Amino acid sequence: MRVKITLACEECKQRNYNLTKDKKLHPDRMVTKKYCRFCQKHTSHKETK
Repeated sequence: MRVKITLACEECKQRNYNLTKDKKLHPDRMVTKKYCRFCQKHTSHKETK
């Protein structure tokens, strides 16, 4: 089952991306490097509630 998640920038705490993920394949919180338009650079984004 896929669930909706939101990714937030770890530097400025803005919520930038909405994605879906498979809970069976990735049970823990996701962390990925993505572009933050508020910081204007690539930063790590962490899954929020």
